Amino acid sequence: MHWLEHHWYHTTKLHLILIPISLIFRILAALRRAMYRNGMLASEQLLLPVIVVGNINVGGTGKTPLTLTLAEHLIERGFHPLIISRGYTKNTNLIGNIRKAALPRKVSESCKVEEVGDEPLLMARRNVCPVWVGRNRVATAHAALDAHPESDVIVCDDGLQHYRLRRDVEIAVIDTARGFGNGRLLPAGPLREPASRLDSVDAVVINGIDAKPGQYAMQITGDKFYNLNNPSQSVTAAHFKSTRNHAVAGIGNPQRYFQHLEQLGIAFTPHDFPDHHPYCAADLAYSECDAILMTEKDAVKCIPFADARFWVLRVDARIDPSLLDHILRKIEPYGRQTA
Repeated sequence: MHWLEHHWYHTTKLHLILIPISLIFRILAALRRAMYRNGMLASEQLLLPVIVVGNINVGGTGKTPLTLTLAEHLIERGFHPLIISRGYTKNTNLIGNIRKAALPRKVSESCKVEEVGDEPLLMARRNVCPVWVGRNRVATAHAALDAHPESDVIVCDDGLQHYRLRRDVEIAVIDTARGFGNGRLLPAGPLREPASRLDSVDAVVINGIDAKPGQYAMQITGDKFYNLNNPSQSVTAAHFKSTRNHAVAGIGNPQRYFQHLEQLGIAFTPHDFPDHHPYCAADLAYSECDAILMTEKDAVKCIPFADARFWVLRVDARIDPSLLDHILRKIEPYGRQTA
């Protein structure tokens, strides 16, 4: 899929083939959503509020940092959130891993990334609240609630298009650096649903500085690195001023990470990988290298072979405070004190 991304941000000869397929995808996506909306396909309403953080396009937009930040703010307001995610297993040839990924399970720090996915493992290692994964989000929510009956709100990392689980709040995240590409649906463009889908969500969050009236701004911040082999060891960007640095990013938008490092004043050799890339030691065997700088999402896949050169940038989402107020108003009907 990595090679196809070039065509998502341009119009090429390949679109003579892709556009007709994209039109079929659009029809099927609209039909599926209409069937859920009209009750032709079954969906389930839980007895507690469900907040979905997702997007309408393929690739990273900042959903996971926002999910963690929302969970932290909800805890500050006295809630007991629970995060659920589909999970992601890159190596789909491992049938056993596929079956494990399909079953609801709690994610712990000791889980294998190929079984639960990089983003769920990242969130579990933050230790903000319980994190569960499973392909069937309804079944995952029930299993998680059985294990954590104190939970009073569910936050779904991704899942905007998973209509089987009804939601009380839909949040769509947009990355201003990439936008919607050429504006076409898969496979001719990066969109899962047309841009008009944003008209029906409860909040549009802009990852960047270009939020318009009616939208909510979010910025990804972070200037501290921790050592992957020794997480208690933390340094600032100044530590890498005189070292030979290589930076790797296997995320939806690697350039955003590289630009962040540049803004911190770090010189480095960049290496971008496909989103969810399953790293091995050979991938990062760089010569003349004192430090390998990576995202938290990449880091969870490098733990088995990391050495002292591996440094991880921790980032957090800084959000418009009015977003949380808007969410709390939406979930007030469940009877919780939201202020």
